[in-house]
Amino acid sequence: MSTSLTLKSIPEPIYRRVKLAAARNHRSMNSEIIACLEQALAPHPVDPVASLEAARRLRASFRGPELQIDDLTIAIARDRA
Repeated sequence: MSTSLTLKSIPEPIYRRVKLAAARNHRSMNSEIIACLEQALAPHPVDPVASLEAARRLRASFRGPELQIDDLTIAIARDRA
């Protein structure tokens, strides 16, 4: 099934970039926009090992005070007020 969509008020710099990308990829602007949407909305595989390693590196680089659960609870409550 194919559905139509009308885009309005596209900022000029984005319009120019889509037009250039379409020409570079030998596509119509419509096809280029669909390709961009497909790429942007496609599921991205997650590598759990790499994610854990990145989290561990980030945690090791943290130089602030050690936080306790009470500190977090107070901060959350303060933010919600």
